[in-house]
Order: sequence, then structure tokens, then C-alpha cells
Amino acid sequence: MRRWRSGVAVAVLVTVAVSGCGTPAGTDGDLTDDWRPVGKVEQFTPKVGDCHLIADPTSYLTSYQPVECARPHLVETIHLGTFTGPLAERPTPPPITSAAIRPAFAECDAKATAFVGGDWRGARLTIQVVPPSPAGWAGGSRWFRCDMFELDTVDGGTAIDHPNDHPTQRSGSLRDALKGSSRLAYGCLIEDEWGSFQQTTCTKGHQFEFVGVWTAPDGPYEEADRDEDNIHAHCRTLVARYAKVPADGNLRYRTGTSYRLPSEEAWQRGDRGVRCFYWSGGEKVTRSIRGGGTKALPIN
Repeated sequence: MRRWRSGVAVAVLVTVAVSGCGTPAGTDGDLTDDWRPVGKVEQFTPKVGDCHLIADPTSYLTSYQPVECARPHLVETIHLGTFTGPLAERPTPPPITSAAIRPAFAECDAKATAFVGGDWRGARLTIQVVPPSPAGWAGGSRWFRCDMFELDTVDGGTAIDHPNDHPTQRSGSLRDALKGSSRLAYGCLIEDEWGSFQQTTCTKGHQFEFVGVWTAPDGPYEEADRDEDNIHAHCRTLVARYAKVPADGNLRYRTGTSYRLPSEEAWQRGDRGVRCFYWSGGEKVTRSIRGGGTKALPIN
């Protein structure tokens, strides 16, 4: 509509200019000095604290329809960062599944842990980096959203593009969600008939318990996935710290371990957090091993 109206205005001006030889009454002869200056173009910028009904990592203005976090939603924007340096000079936004997104992911990772009050990898939570749309990037936008959402399963990687990630609808903010006891925290777990973890209370029979996250060194995903002995050794150290038993040569006779690697896509973005779990060896136990010492983990 604006473009059509501007076209009419130009046509009128041309008609006036060619239809008379003098200066129209009430004008000074300068047809430009009375035009109102065009205002500065403002780029679209999302807001921290907005919640969203759509979990896809897209930032198109047409699909940006935030809702109050008290209402049912899938995603919450917990932080807004800025692409800088050579990354900001790219002609297009960095792909969310590429190594180029690593600096933004590291920032979102730290902000997410502070936001929920604990390591989000120890709970049914995940994060994703959301850059501007290609059109927004071309227009000068260099922000990125740090979005967090709740998962409906314990098994899952990091990012919405991973097939094991299933965001679930929730109401209310995730701020301080892991301070104190939380239904989102992994805690004690059982393995169902399909080999997937299911949460349970520690007083009920279970075989697994989350003990912490080991940060693996940088390197190819395939090498990390093959190096099972090394990962189990690091997870046993986390079991020892969690249960308060000596991390000595007898540790392997006190505990079994299980672990979950990040998804390959998450690894590519820089997520090196390996989730480690105590494993009873198959026998069901009815108490937490947390701080239980050698009584909870005797030598077998």
C-alpha cells in the first residue's frame, strides 16, 4: 500500500511540474526540502524471556510469535548473544549443525547452566543456538538466541535436529529449575524393554543413577565413540566422587558404569559433555549411592 501511494504522489508531482510554468502558490520552488526525512531502519531483535510455541531453530520474523511463559509452550529464550569477529563477517548466518556455531554454543552452554541453577546435561533439558534468518543477516542482524526446552525422555542429544530429542510442552519458566530437588533431574533410572532410560524414585528398584558429566577432549566424534574404555574410566571417577569412595584400583570392582554421548551434530557444535551413570551390574538397588561410601559400593 505504501509503495502504491508513493507512486501516486510522484505522478501528481510530475503533472504539476509540466502543467504550469510558474511556481505554485504556497511553495518555494524546492520540491524536496519539505519532505519528512526517512527514519532509521530498525532491525528485528528477539527478546530474552520470550517463550515460543515452535521449537524449530528458525528466526524468521513471520514465525516469531512469542507467548507468555506462564502459558503452555515448547521453547524459552534464556539469553541473547552477538556474533563477532570473522564469524560476523560471513555472507550468511552460520549453519546450526556446523563447527562455526561453537563460540555461540559455548556461550549458550554457560548461560543455560547459570539460568537453571545446575548442569542442564544432568536433566531432561537441552539447548540450541538460533541465528537470524538469511534475510535478517543480510540486513545486518548479528544476534543469536540461546533457547532451552524440556525433553520428554531421558535419552537424547543436544539440539532439535537430533532424532532422539522430543521437546515437550510445559508451562512456566525454566529459571532455577535445577535448584533443589527437581523432577527434571535424572536421578535414579531403570532401563525399559527397548533399552531406554526411564526415571524412577531411588527407593524403588533401579539399576542406574546419574553421577555427573565428563567433558571429553576435542577430537573426531568417531574416535570418541570407539574409545569406550577411556570413557568408562572417567565415569568411574565420577562415581567415586559422587559416592565418596576411593578412586583407586578397586574402584572397577565396586561399580559398573554407563554413559551417553552427545549426538554427533551436538559434538560438531562443540558439546563435549558425556553423561555418566552408575550401573549396579543388573541387580536392582533401592537406595541412592550418593555419599553412601564403601557401604553403598562394596567390593564385589
